[in-house]
Amino acid sequence: MDALDLLLNRRSASRLAAPAPQGDALANIIHAGMRAPDHGTLQPWRFVIAQDEGLARLSDVLHAAAQQDGLDAAQDKARQAPFRAPMVITVIAHCEENPKVPKWEQVVSAGCAVQAMQMAALAQGFNGIWRSGLWTEHQQVREAFGCREQDEIVGFLYLGTPQLKASTTVVPVDTEKFVRYF
Repeated sequence: MDALDLLLNRRSASRLAAPAPQGDALANIIHAGMRAPDHGTLQPWRFVIAQDEGLARLSDVLHAAAQQDGLDAAQDKARQAPFRAPMVITVIAHCEENPKVPKWEQVVSAGCAVQAMQMAALAQGFNGIWRSGLWTEHQQVREAFGCREQDEIVGFLYLGTPQLKASTTVVPVDTEKFVRYF
C-alpha cells in the first residue's frame, strides 16, 4: 500500500483480534511514533504496552476507577474495555517546562505519535482504534501509569488484526467548508 493511499483511505477498526503486532512489526510501530513532529527534540511521549497479563492489569485499573466514581453502569464496560484488542498502547504526553515549546505543543506531538503508530500498524496489515474519554483524565488511571502533574494521557491505541474487511471506498469529504486561503 503506498503512503498516500494509506493516508487517504485510513479507517479505524474497532473489532480486533490476535495476532497483535510483535517483533519487527511492533518495533516499526514504536519507531513511527518516535518520528512524530517534535519541536525542540523533546521526545514528549511515553508508550506503555499492555498485552496478555497487562490487559488484565489495565482492566483492573479501569474497573477500580469506575468503582471509585460510583459509575455502576460503567463498571462492566470499564472491565471489558482492554479486551477489545490483543494489545493496547497507552500514549502519554510526557511534558516538560520549556520556554520555546509550550505544553499544548508537546501534547499535540504525542497525539501525532499515536496517528503515526496507527498508520504504521495499518501499513503492516494490522489496524487499530484510538480511544480516549473519561479514563485519560481520571486521577487513579493517571497514577497507575506514573503520570506526573504536567503529563497527559492522550489516548489508548488498541491494536490487532481487523476482524471485518474494511470497505475499499472511502467517500471523499467536501473540503470546501474546512479550508480557506489567507
